[in-house]
Amino acid sequence: MATVQSDIRCAYHIASSTFRSLSPTFRPRRTAAVPCKLLFPSFKLRAFSTCAAVRVPEKPSICTADELHYASVPNSDWRLALWRYRPSPQAPPRNHPLLLLSGVGTNAIGYDLAPGCSFARHMSGQGYDTWILEVRGAGLSLQEPNLKEIEHSAKVKSEKMEAISEIKINGTVNAEEESTKILDDLSKSDTCINGINGKESDFSMVEEEDFIGIATIWDESSVVSELTETFMRLSERLSGFLSEGQSRIMSAKLFDQISKLLVDSQLSERFNEVREKLSYLLETGQTSAIAGQIRDLSQRLVEIIEEGQRSVSPPLFDLQDRFSSTIDDFQKQLDLIVKYDWDFDHYLLEDVPAAMDYIMAISKPKDGKLLAIGHSMGGILLYARLSRCGFEGRDPRLAAIVTLASSLDYTSSKSALKMLLPLADPAQALNVPVVPLGALLSASYPLSSRSPYVLSWLNSLISAEDMMDPEMLKKLVLNNFCTIPAKLILQLTTAFREGGLRDRSNTFYYKDHLHKCHVPVLALAGDQDLICPPVAVEETAKLIPEHLVSYKCFGEPGGPHYAHYDLVGGRLAAEQVYPCIIDFISMHDAV
Repeated sequence: MATVQSDIRCAYHIASSTFRSLSPTFRPRRTAAVPCKLLFPSFKLRAFSTCAAVRVPEKPSICTADELHYASVPNSDWRLALWRYRPSPQAPPRNHPLLLLSGVGTNAIGYDLAPGCSFARHMSGQGYDTWILEVRGAGLSLQEPNLKEIEHSAKVKSEKMEAISEIKINGTVNAEEESTKILDDLSKSDTCINGINGKESDFSMVEEEDFIGIATIWDESSVVSELTETFMRLSERLSGFLSEGQSRIMSAKLFDQISKLLVDSQLSERFNEVREKLSYLLETGQTSAIAGQIRDLSQRLVEIIEEGQRSVSPPLFDLQDRFSSTIDDFQKQLDLIVKYDWDFDHYLLEDVPAAMDYIMAISKPKDGKLLAIGHSMGGILLYARLSRCGFEGRDPRLAAIVTLASSLDYTSSKSALKMLLPLADPAQALNVPVVPLGALLSASYPLSSRSPYVLSWLNSLISAEDMMDPEMLKKLVLNNFCTIPAKLILQLTTAFREGGLRDRSNTFYYKDHLHKCHVPVLALAGDQDLICPPVAVEETAKLIPEHLVSYKCFGEPGGPHYAHYDLVGGRLAAEQVYPCIIDFISMHDAV
């Protein structure tokens, strides 16, 4: 367990040091751009309804579905990708479309790894009009206010996705090189951070007489403007994205970072005076009156840095550049907080309903309902929808649901996800606003699949031994995972507290109202699932009225065994799991 925790800390540090690269303004300093071929050919868009949704007639090659659709989220710029698999004409006709929901930080590829390993294709072969939803931030979903710009945005998205798949195409050697590069960047980043924190500085110190000849490019007015903008954003609390307490935390973090650049006690004293006045202004909130005062104080702060560059004996080399870098990095962190500002309830209350509306508008089921299957967080979303609708007395518009390795309460289990609990600290979530799960797994894959197997424990979290073809496991790890907002993780970690998963206000407990549902449920578990152990799945299933729920755990004492993903893509899933699912939903497909 100590080794696992050490690996988790390493991955956590990678996340904190690499989140800056997710900013659209990030400029690589040492590495060349990764060459990427465009997966998206030129295509035109045809609207099904007025600015509500579109279908891509010439779908990109990365999308292996029959069709790619985009559904709009009301009062939002998000366009959710929907992969559609048309029902086989040879299969019996079905009455309801089928919606598939994926796990946290994953895209549609997990349901469609290859022609011989595709749950989505298998279900369409059974006659179901099958749709995979990619929620906001996942896969090909886009944040694009102008539908006419979807083509360009999709091409940019495809470049990023193919950059990861290049590792798969070019083989293990490139994967190892990518892993080494990221870990090397981490070590360099840690050295830099340690220097700034005053723990161990590698910054050069030069004699005063030598410093006179050093030319420094310093655009004072530009730095003052950038610093003023940063403080104004904090004063406005990022236009409502931050609470008062969160804004105070972020302000203190910025001030601490700047103070560590000033090693001279006299300068530190002057800085603290400016800090105290700025802190007071930031807590009062932005008005036209304080805007000028904030700029004046920003000017004074820049002058302190300039004096530190000139007058400290011996002078601290490159102080101005490091001050500018500190402000730039902090701005990027604020940008990430705004860009990745969603949680579980956004999926539940906005994304899933938007997708359901769109699918039913296309498929037109007679009773206005659909069938749904959710893996991991996808199943949690279905449970939460049943609970919320039961509490409000609304029809969830679901004919039946199947959950795969899902639970609303993990407190009674030994889930490996408890390692995410350190992120439950709101302050920590601000320090690391996103977790680049896809990049982390791509970097760690060689360390889990090749000697000396230092991260081999990661594979057991995904699939049990010998349950997935190595090439399918490789594709899953390198192509199926996305970046996760810390706000999403923060809400999901409530599932490990007494009472189970809660809404964002921490007042609504989803498990408390699951007994009010009237929808048939099939809950499936895997015997060696370390993420959602069988006991967690069964505990949630017991909350549903007995006549509506069926529970089954796959795996035998002597094998085969099922881990978290094996219920969807394990080598025996089509033989053992899929028939169980088909029998259940077919029984409830009748209108």
